[in-house]
Amino acid sequence: MKTKFLSNILLMLIWVFLSGEYNFNNFIFGFGLSFIILWIISGNEEKASKKYFKIVPKIISFVLFFFWELTKANIQVAFEVSTPNLNMKPGIVGLPLDAKTDLEITLLANLITLTPGTLALDVSTDRSVLYIHAMYVVDKKDFIEDIKQGFEKRLLEILR
Repeated sequence: MKTKFLSNILLMLIWVFLSGEYNFNNFIFGFGLSFIILWIISGNEEKASKKYFKIVPKIISFVLFFFWELTKANIQVAFEVSTPNLNMKPGIVGLPLDAKTDLEITLLANLITLTPGTLALDVSTDRSVLYIHAMYVVDKKDFIEDIKQGFEKRLLEILR
């Protein structure tokens, strides 16, 4: 996977240098073009070496999802701060974890904390529950389901 990534970066840089346009859009286009070229060339390779072509779209999807969630949360918190009425329903929720390793739990907790209006507080001693403080907990089951189907599911798809 490491060699595929390096090949992708090298082809992207070749594209950028040949085109002579050193802007963000050209780097992104070069990365996408080199990704497609490598995918076509790798045709009948073994399954393990094709992991790169499955994980890169998931990473891109996850980054877009995170920015979407970040934008929604920022708008919600900004609206709350700028209006005189308090619409908050704060609460502490125990999130049952499918994440097992330290890396998975740490990344999930950090993603939750980076999102305005939520804060990862603690992990249970058996590492099966993550406690989260949130500004808007209307329904605990919906809140838990949103995080499990959003952040946790997408993060585990990338890490596993």
